[in-house]
Parts: sequence; structure tokens; C-alpha cells
Amino acid sequence: MEQEPKPTEKIEAASCSIKIGGMSCGACSAAVERALKKKPGVLSANVNYAAEKARVVFDPATITSDELKAIVVKTGYTVIDEAKTTLETTDVDHAKELSALRLKLIVSAVVGGLIMLLSFHGIIKSPFQGLTLNLILLALATPVQFWAGWRFYDGAWKTLSHGSANMDVLIATGTSAAYFYSLAVVVAGNSMPGMDMGMSLYFDTSTMIITLILVGRFLEARSKGRASEAIKRLVRLRPKIARIITDAGIETEIAAEDVEVGDRIIVRPGEKIPVDGLIVSGYSSVDESMLTGESIPVEKKTDDTVIGGTINQTGSFTFSATNVGKDTMLAGIIRLVEDAQGAKAPIQRLADRVAGVFVPVVIALALMTFAGWYATGAGFTFAMMNFIAVLIIACPCALGLATPTAIMVGTGRGAEKGVIIRGGDILERAAKVDTVVLDKTGTITEGRPQITDLIDIAGIGEERLVGKAASVENLSEHPLARAIVERAAQIDAPLMEASGFESYPGFGAYGIVDGEEVLVGRESMFIERGIDIGVAGEEAALRLSARGKTVVYIAAGGKLVGIIGIADTIKTGARDAVASMKAMGMRVVMLTGDSESAAAGVAAAVGIDAFIAGILPDGKEKEVARLQGEGRVVAMIGDGVNDAPALARADIGIAIGTGTDVAIEAADMTLVRSELGDAVYALTLSRKTMRV
Repeated sequence: MEQEPKPTEKIEAASCSIKIGGMSCGACSAAVERALKKKPGVLSANVNYAAEKARVVFDPATITSDELKAIVVKTGYTVIDEAKTTLETTDVDHAKELSALRLKLIVSAVVGGLIMLLSFHGIIKSPFQGLTLNLILLALATPVQFWAGWRFYDGAWKTLSHGSANMDVLIATGTSAAYFYSLAVVVAGNSMPGMDMGMSLYFDTSTMIITLILVGRFLEARSKGRASEAIKRLVRLRPKIARIITDAGIETEIAAEDVEVGDRIIVRPGEKIPVDGLIVSGYSSVDESMLTGESIPVEKKTDDTVIGGTINQTGSFTFSATNVGKDTMLAGIIRLVEDAQGAKAPIQRLADRVAGVFVPVVIALALMTFAGWYATGAGFTFAMMNFIAVLIIACPCALGLATPTAIMVGTGRGAEKGVIIRGGDILERAAKVDTVVLDKTGTITEGRPQITDLIDIAGIGEERLVGKAASVENLSEHPLARAIVERAAQIDAPLMEASGFESYPGFGAYGIVDGEEVLVGRESMFIERGIDIGVAGEEAALRLSARGKTVVYIAAGGKLVGIIGIADTIKTGARDAVASMKAMGMRVVMLTGDSESAAAGVAAAVGIDAFIAGILPDGKEKEVARLQGEGRVVAMIGDGVNDAPALARADIGIAIGTGTDVAIEAADMTLVRSELGDAVYALTLSRKTMRV
């Protein structure tokens, strides 16, 4: 009788990042990746050559992170302890590597050039001839082969001793074949059959190949340093010190990484905010430009949030820590950038697969070439030269280097500009986008109501008109009331105490200001109270309504004195961003749950031809799916919880940085500055990166 299958146990997966040293090409990363994936308990492994990191997801019940590191070492590479690696030590190590490579490159280039000149003895007159010349060439080529080129021997031995092969094997084999063949000619001279002391030396070949490969390694090392600059700059934003207030009321300085949730921290003018938190007392303005790109300081008061890494400017305040260590916004951004740079695009995975089999295939072809020519009677010298030619021509590994480096630079450049890209595969998909779907509120518009029109029917002046309305609305929490109060503050309109305040939800508010009854609200409330709007009022209201504005009436002393138009204002640069998308050949569509008239007004203002109004969250997702069904590659840009399904459905989801966590989690890219122009930059960057 067959046993019933056991239910599949849910694996609680863990993940770790391993910094790897000693990799020299895409074949190295492929070898490490294969070794990790073979181990039981490893669910996925992704080794990025350019980032020099392995990201492994594993079952901690089966294998540990230390065992994973041991696999890397067993494969022939070193594991770098990131806990003991600071920005300073990393910069010093990188500078040392560049300096050593530069020295070897210069020596190799000078010596190789000299060998090339001396090798043209039939063309250039030289005081040295015969055995003397050959010995000089040998003396010049030897340090290049074994000092400048030692890194290739070292890399080749490490990989071969662990049963794999990388580009170092090709370089070491090819240059060694040329060098030792030439050495045999110098030592044996004409005693070897088919040898000609003058024409059969290939020291110039071995030295110039080493020189050219060193040029590539030098450029590679320099580009790696540049690609990681974005993360370095983000890490440097982390404050080192926090000044906490103990339960006894004593101020104590501690390391920022030692701050715990709930700690009360005091921040004075000019100091960096150590962690994320909520202000409990005080008032200030904070420069958040390092994270958001906004140059204007943000006013902060009690119950406002503050972000670690930003700079306090004017006042002092005390805040309670809410997110510390790896949970802060800055740490999250750093983690996103690291993950993006460590992820592989499909084209990069192809390059790594090619590199994994490339080296053994080339060596096999080279051996077959030698055997074939030698078997046909072409002679040892001719067969050997063809063997060397096959190895040398195959040495460059451009695809394996170019793709991860381009992706690293692309995601790093995006981070510098406030565009967080989650991975290389996203860059590749974004390059193919031909349709952009935009949410309206919070994406094209600011996401909060503001006064856009003011009609002074009684001729009492803007300050008095807004002041009367704001004096009543100052006691209300309605978003439209907030818009009126904000306008009063902007124009310094006088606010007076309103007595007898009454709120009528959905209709308006009433109060007595300076002995006069003031009514602020909808037309229906005015009709109910018998206040005549008049022809002028009706015409003004119709004009505002036609443009998608919310109409608010103001009455004082039983008479209509003014009308206010309130709307969600369009973001600066939104129209230019839409125009740029169109210029890139993209179709732009706007989706909104707002009314038809409001949607039409915004669409016309920013130059969008296609829009759908009154749409629910599932409707947005279905519209994105419909466009995809037409064969379009869709990018969705939104900021709210209601946009999350559409963001997840789209080929590329782009979240506005000031939006909800749900929207940001559902998206592939995040615009830290919340500007549509940054979406254009992201899509342009994707296309340029894939061209590279």
C-alpha cells in the first residue's frame, strides 16, 4: 500500500550577502554561483562580478551562512568581512589596487613598446643582433610575464585547482605559450628543427597581450569604484553621534547605531538627525535635500516625523526614536540601492552563462587547432602559433564585464538623482516601455487642495474676504477649510476669534466674526438660509465648476461677499514631463477616481489626450492589463494605496516617494523627490544603460 505523501513543510528562508575577493571575470562569478547552488539548502544564489557580492537565500535549518562562506573559499576565492570594512578602509584598499595596477600597466606598456621596436630588427636599425638581441628581449619580457602578469597565473591556479576555469586561464595559457616558446628558441637556438633565431620570437606578443589586458583591468577597477559612489555617499549621510536624554533628564552622547526605539533625542541647530522619529517638543526647519532633493527647508513641529541623516537648521527640538539601525529610511534606501546593483538583468545572466563555458571551449578549440595543423605536416612552429592565436584572440571578456558594470553605474546614477531602481531586470524592462499610465492626485497634482480662484463680489479686498472665511474655518479640520486657512497665512490676512461656531458636515461652517455672522460653504446651505447668490455669483460658480474646481461661497451679514475656487494644484514640471514622454514616443494615459470635469481640466493643463475618470482601484489594474493585452509595455506611476494593484500589474511600477508604503513596496522604482521629471529621467537612463 502506497504511503500518503507528507504535506510540504513551509521553509523559513534566510538570506545573506557575502563580499567576495579574487574574482577576475564573469566566469569566476559563474563558478561561485554554481558551487553555491549545488549545496543542499540553498534556495537561490546570485553572484555579481561587478559588485563582488553573492546574495544567497537559504534554509537555515539545512545550512548556515558560515558554511556558505566556506564554499566560496573552497571554490578558490576569499571572503571579505564587511563588518570590519569601513568606507575609509575600502577607499584605501581601492586606491592601493589602482596604484599597483597603474604601476604595472605603465611598466608593461613601456617595456612592451621597447620590445616591439627591437623586434622590428629587419626594419629598424639596432646595435644589437643575433643572440645578444634575443637575450635582451628575454630579459625585458621576463618581468612583464611574471611580475606584471602574476595576477593571471595566481587567478588561473586558484580556479583550476578547484575544477573550474576563468579568463585568467586563457590569458596565462596564451601568453605562457608565446613566452616559453620564445624562451626555447633563445636557449636551443638553431638546433631545434624549423627554428629561425631572427623571426620566431614572440616576446612582443606575450608582453603586449599582458599590457592590453592590464588596461582593461585598470579601467574595470576604476569603473567599479565609480559605480559604488552612490552607496558611499548615502552611507556618509549617516550621523555618528546621538544626544539622548535619559530617564533622569541627563543629556548623554552615544553612537548613533546604539540608539534604541523610544529613546528621546535632542537635536540642536546645525546638527544631523541621527535616526527616524517623531517630534515630542520644539519647532524647527529641517534641510531634507540630501534625501529628497528639495532645496527649501521643511518646517517641523510637534508630532511631525523627522528622517535620520537630514540636517536641523533653525531651532532645537526633542524627538522620540521610531526607526533605528537597519529600519531607518536612509538604511532602507541604501539597502534598495545595494539590492539593485547586486541584481542581474536577463542579458547579464546570459553573459555569465556564456563565460562559464567559454574558457574550456576556447582551450579545447586551441588544442584541436594545434593538433590539426601539426597532423597536416605544417610543422610545430606553425601549429603552435595558431594555438596561441586562438587563445589570445579569445582573451577579452567584454560582455561579462560591460553588462554588470553598466547596470551598476545605471542604478548608482539613478540613486544620485533620487531614483531608486530595485534591480537590473527592471532597467531592462523599463527600456522597452511604450505606454505610461499616470495617477492624477499626488502624482500629476500636489495631492492637497489649494485656493486657485478668488472672486471678490462685495469689493472688500482679498485680505478681508479670506480673513473672514479663515476665522471661521480655523476651527474646522476639513481639508477645504485647511486650504482657506493656509491661504490666509500666505497673504497675512487678519484672523479673529469666531464665536458661536457651528459645523455642518458636508455643507459648511458658521460663526460670528467681529460681531458679524459669517457663513462659509456650499450653495445648498446658502439656499436653505435664504441668502441670494445672484446672477454674478451663479455665472462665476458655473465657470469654476466647468474647470473642475470646488466652489465655496462666503456670506457676511446675510449677503454673499465672495466665492472661492479650490482645487488640487498641478505640480511644477508636470506638463514638461508629459511632453518629454510624448517626445520619447510614449503614449500617456491618466487614470483618476475624480470627477470627469476635474480630470478633463488637469488633462488639458498638462497635455494628456487620453484619460479615464471616476475609476476605482480594481479598474486601474484592469486598464493596465487591457493595455498590456494590446501588446504594450506599460509603466504605471502612482502614490496611493489605491494605485498598488495597478503598480504591481504594470511591467514597470513607479512610486512617488511621498506616497504610501504600500505603493512603494508594490513598485519597481521609487521617485524620492516625487517629481514626474524624475520618471522621465529614469526611463531615459534605462534606455541609455541598455544601449551600453
